[in-house]
Amino acid sequence: MVARLLRAEDYSVEQAETIGQGLKALEANPTLLVLCDVKLPDGNGVEAARTIKERFPATEIILFTAFGAIHDGVQAIKNGAFDYLVKGDDNNKILPLVARAIEKAKLQFKIKALEAKITERMTFDQIIGESEAIQNVISLAKKVAPTDATVLLTGETGTGKEIFAKAIHQASQRVGGPFVAVNTSAFSREILESELFGHKAGSFTGAVRDKKGLLEEAHKGTLFLDEIGEMPQDLQAKLLRVLETGEFLKVGETKPQRADVRIIAATNRNLQEESNQGNFRLDLYYRLCAFQIELPSLNKRREDIPAIARYFLAALSKKLNKKISRMDPVFLDKLQQHNWRGNVRELRNIIERACILAEGDVLGIEHLPLDIQNEQWAPRPMPSSLSMAEMEKHQISKVLAYTEGNKTKAAELLGIGLTTLYAKIKEYGL
Repeated sequence: MVARLLRAEDYSVEQAETIGQGLKALEANPTLLVLCDVKLPDGNGVEAARTIKERFPATEIILFTAFGAIHDGVQAIKNGAFDYLVKGDDNNKILPLVARAIEKAKLQFKIKALEAKITERMTFDQIIGESEAIQNVISLAKKVAPTDATVLLTGETGTGKEIFAKAIHQASQRVGGPFVAVNTSAFSREILESELFGHKAGSFTGAVRDKKGLLEEAHKGTLFLDEIGEMPQDLQAKLLRVLETGEFLKVGETKPQRADVRIIAATNRNLQEESNQGNFRLDLYYRLCAFQIELPSLNKRREDIPAIARYFLAALSKKLNKKISRMDPVFLDKLQQHNWRGNVRELRNIIERACILAEGDVLGIEHLPLDIQNEQWAPRPMPSSLSMAEMEKHQISKVLAYTEGNKTKAAELLGIGLTTLYAKIKEYGL
């Protein structure tokens, strides 16, 4: 009867007689809404709601029963059901309720699709740089990604730790699960505890309903804890328990819950020194540093600056609706000479500022901040070897950077044929 009613309203409906059949149908087709009886041949619909929400979090659930009970209704909502109806009292409620549930589900599916699109971009192939320093880091991250090992990303602020965390998630077995990120330094101790572990209604003033923590939100996925060195020590103990047992306690709760999550943590601090000084739990440090990756600062991979700058130029000029096609060679030279304390994040901000100021199609030195314009020109780093081959490789590399990769123009400036230049590029691995 319900199926006929919904089909009359132009809804696409699929029916299943058991929970098992229903789960198979959900696996086969993305589904906005599940209408489920409480008493079924192979189980209880209230408990089935929990399973459905765990496996298909964007799908909404409405439960029906002929035996209304307050306890079942409360438990159904706790298990993730959108609503709970008693048969015989549902004739005037079912269609408006279905419409609201489907509207919410559509929003959840849209959010999930956008998150997947964003995460999809954060692959190792999207990390810009051919320097040995960044390629070594990418190689390490690729090796650990398919495992379930905890990863600690270290390095200066602005080196791209969250980008690496997303790339590791994308290359892991958990790619189908959520990627949840939180900056642990952005909250007070009390709010951070509630955000991470969730809380029970009435556990503190203002806690009017149960709240899922980020550990639950990241179930079957990855939880990225940025600035882990700022986490209060009592919360460090709770995080250690998660890493050791997979269990945690909500605020105000006495019964532990389990979390199936992979932890990736990041910090710009030296956690070993912090541990020696008593500012960070040593046992947690050893748990986190099972696989540590230190991201290089931009100053340690200056040869990547032109490529990164060009990437930001293309993205930001489009965002700002400007037709800026290139950077003046002097502009690029200044970028390569600058001391990048803010690393890639600072470089992005500098390029965005220059794009805003530019009125033509070229970024020039006049579009840089005065402190960068007035910096003393430091000599370019020379190769460690002064052999003719190394000097030739260094010179070709400089000219290619100057011409922004234009090989025809580079060959003209070097005074060699284009075929010879291609041979040299292959020989030197440029």
